[in-house]
Amino acid sequence: MVIGVPKETKDQEFRVALTPNGVKELCGRGHRVMVQEGAGEGSGFEDQAYRQSGAVLLPTAEQVFGDAQLILKVKEPQPEEWVLLRSDHVLFTYLHLAASKHLTETLLKSGCTAIAYETVEDSLGQFPLLRPMSEIAGRMAVQIGAHFLEKLQGGSGTLLGGVPGVSPGEVVVLGSGVVGASAVKIAVGMGAKVTVLSLDLCQLRDLEAFYHNRIVTLASSQALIQEHLKRSDLVIGAVYLPAARTPRVITREMVFEMKPGSVIIDVSVDQGGCAETTRPTTHTDPVHNVAGVLHYGVSNIPGIVPHTATYALTNATLPFIVQLVDQGLEDAVQGNPGLRKGVSVFKGQLLCQAVGEVHELAVEPLKI
Repeated sequence: MVIGVPKETKDQEFRVALTPNGVKELCGRGHRVMVQEGAGEGSGFEDQAYRQSGAVLLPTAEQVFGDAQLILKVKEPQPEEWVLLRSDHVLFTYLHLAASKHLTETLLKSGCTAIAYETVEDSLGQFPLLRPMSEIAGRMAVQIGAHFLEKLQGGSGTLLGGVPGVSPGEVVVLGSGVVGASAVKIAVGMGAKVTVLSLDLCQLRDLEAFYHNRIVTLASSQALIQEHLKRSDLVIGAVYLPAARTPRVITREMVFEMKPGSVIIDVSVDQGGCAETTRPTTHTDPVHNVAGVLHYGVSNIPGIVPHTATYALTNATLPFIVQLVDQGLEDAVQGNPGLRKGVSVFKGQLLCQAVGEVHELAVEPLKI
């Protein structure tokens, strides 16, 4: 099979979908890998490393897309890449289609097959390709939040860990999954006062057992969210529903009741965001201000720690890539039910029920 790895074009996205070691693995199995020049530089992989591993280096994305059958990316195709997609392409990347009807319709119109990293499952029903980036995003969220709490960044000037004689900052984490638990780890490590609100009581029990009396766990409700947002310094939005649009649990009214200079890091933004006042931002222009509350809505948080993030991502994706190229799409998805669940679009047909519901589009079963 011919595999293409274009350079990511999303704002400040430095990750790459395949490392030189991954190239060597695929070439050793008899496949041809084409990598766009400079694709790995942001993650610390020079073009020469790809050449030495067996890749063919091409100067433009048009050439990579033109020859490839399987396109490996990190983030969803950007508008300049839409015209490069063809009906014979299999695209394997993060898609987050619930956040964009336009992208969904573009993929359908192209006739390509698109497999979403975020909905691929393992034998336990977990999301192995989503988890590593969720771990990074959750940990980074607190670090980023602490930065924007600085007065020079427009924040309240609160130090999350406090100092002797001064109370620590209050961090509210909405959601107790991988992102939420990762955020709790860093917030506790910084010495903040941490409250976690979630509907998953099993996850809350696990957090309570691990941290004992160092955090507060609460069964989430709109009343409790409103109450705790009023006194929070930093809010981490870690709400997630697989493939679906994130419920907006933070209303505009709640935001207007928050303290001036407080910060919301809405990690859920790639699925639409959990705050009514969130809008997508970029690493170049990461925050916007609503009623004195800074909102951070960057959808590719791990892109700014690409050395770590690329290794973490490709460690998880490579086994699935090997299945796709060695077995072919049809045999791979028939033999691996978890991979089959990742197929969001198949040759002009939408397969993901959650995406169909949010965009009011017809959904078809996979027929191969």
